[in-house]
Amino acid sequence: MGQVWTAYDQRLDRRVAVKLLRPDRVAGSDDAEELRRRFVRECRVTAQVDHPGLVTVHDAGSDDDDLYLVMQYVEGADLADHLAEHDPYPWPWAVTVAAQLCAVLSAVHAVPIVHRDLKPRNVMVKPDGTVTVLDLGVASVLDTDTTRLTHTGTPIGSPAYMAPEQAMGGAVGPYTDLYALGVLLHELLSGDVPFAGSTALGVLHRHLYEPPLPVRRLRPEIPAALESLVLRLLAKDPQHRPASAQEVYEHLAPLLPHPGANGPNGPNSANGPMSPLYPTRPTGPLDPTRPFLRPHAPWPDRVTTPPADRPTPTPTRPDVAAAVDEVKQLLGEGRITQAVDILGGILPAAAEQHGEKSTVVRILRKQYAATLLDDGQYRRALPELRRLADARAAESGAADEQALQYRFDAAQCLEQLGEPAAALAEYRAILPPYQNQYAAGTDPARSFEIRHRIAHLLLAIGDHGAAHRQLQELLYDTERRYGPHHPLPLELRRSLERNQEMRRG
Repeated sequence: MGQVWTAYDQRLDRRVAVKLLRPDRVAGSDDAEELRRRFVRECRVTAQVDHPGLVTVHDAGSDDDDLYLVMQYVEGADLADHLAEHDPYPWPWAVTVAAQLCAVLSAVHAVPIVHRDLKPRNVMVKPDGTVTVLDLGVASVLDTDTTRLTHTGTPIGSPAYMAPEQAMGGAVGPYTDLYALGVLLHELLSGDVPFAGSTALGVLHRHLYEPPLPVRRLRPEIPAALESLVLRLLAKDPQHRPASAQEVYEHLAPLLPHPGANGPNGPNSANGPMSPLYPTRPTGPLDPTRPFLRPHAPWPDRVTTPPADRPTPTPTRPDVAAAVDEVKQLLGEGRITQAVDILGGILPAAAEQHGEKSTVVRILRKQYAATLLDDGQYRRALPELRRLADARAAESGAADEQALQYRFDAAQCLEQLGEPAAALAEYRAILPPYQNQYAAGTDPARSFEIRHRIAHLLLAIGDHGAAHRQLQELLYDTERRYGPHHPLPLELRRSLERNQEMRRG
């Protein structure tokens, strides 16, 4: 789908990496302009994640038919090559690589962003032993249905690292990246991915139905606790995996090298005995155990408060009207992130001046929620949408069209935040009013969309039988409404056929 070039930034006199993406290589992709918009938006969202384990994005845009991403040039070797050069890969190295990846995923999932394509080729090991994750957000731009096939017949993403819910076309979340982390860790420890095959569908079938081989059967020296963690990460049901990357890190922490263990005077140095727990010494560059004094642990949630001896400054009263004009200008220029910050800042002042129930505040709050959604800030958008939904329902009833729209947007936020059970409950709650509207003669498109999302979420939580029935019933209803050749029935039929093929292997 693209190429990566080493390039030279003439303005700042530095080497950079430029990735060129070819959207025309993706079968069934949106029109070019929509794909460019999604690409730039996703790059803007991912650029907001600040973590030393992520490659820095310098610029993004389009040039004729190509989408381009200008990134930091990272020296070192990708993890696949690093693994190939060290056989067998020392298990303490695997632990330290996985721990660093947990720190990155913890920061990414807090946004929230799901990587969707975590694999050794997307991880660089730098000369100082730190790891850097590449291609954040690219997979989600190229495909919203992860199992869609390209013109070459290959699934978008990497089948060897796909979670079962991703393979079935279900909703993805942080739990999907944790499964890929489990595949990667299994590969580092055993030398091979847990599920391989001659065809993509065959590999996906094995992800769905076969248990992974415990790594201690291949390497008995691996700690039992590490084997147990890998098996939990590779659980078919997302609810049986660890709850977060933070939790995975905490399980890895007891297995990490102790500070100074491999230093010049440490127990593993030339001046001290070898530790049975860490039988390998650093070999110089590209040793992933080197960074560990626990500096890359995921940051806990922190609340910043001013020092006791420093009073909090009294904010000046903002000019609401001037701020609204500035927001309009910023949105017109595509500067969404800055517009979001201004809207969030003026809402309290507007509520104080005009009242929470005033038309001005409601318009501002609606614009704020919509802009947060457009900027991919689902965690901040969710409480605003719930507040808008409750206020609208109190005035006009729970079945009011606008109240239902707010709840639909809130369900989408929950889905993006990796809370499939909560999103499923919200979609199910708003489906009956839309079906009642359909029965009264209105367009059924929204009810069909909700039923489609419910099917994806059922796949995500591992209820394949219910998801299959949901898709079959939806196919029957959409064919009656639109005919068998409409894009939606065709997509549903392909999903059902693909899922049946994967079950058969």
